[in-house]
Amino acid sequence: MTKEMAKKGLYVGTGVGLILFALVGLFPGSMIGGVIGLKMAGSLLGSPVQATLLARLIVAASMIIGVISAAITFILGLGVSGWIVGSVADAIKARHEAAVEAAHTVRH
Repeated sequence: MTKEMAKKGLYVGTGVGLILFALVGLFPGSMIGGVIGLKMAGSLLGSPVQATLLARLIVAASMIIGVISAAITFILGLGVSGWIVGSVADAIKARHEAAVEAAHTVRH
């Protein structure tokens, strides 16, 4: 039994996830990561955060982590969802083909 629909669902889901990440997830991921970085820098270095190198590194690393986590959420989540839908379609197709073959065998 081939898993053609599962592969196609995975590719379509991943593509849609990539597009949605670019349109919806990139900016909020960096914004949320930046706010978390500012809060971390404020708690570590004191609350009004000065523009020191360490504070900037903390904020930059937090923004990168926010963008990566948004990408993982969108791309992996929709890719797995597409694969599941494709697997269900493959199972339905295999069941239908088995029923047609059984009906054909009974007739002859």
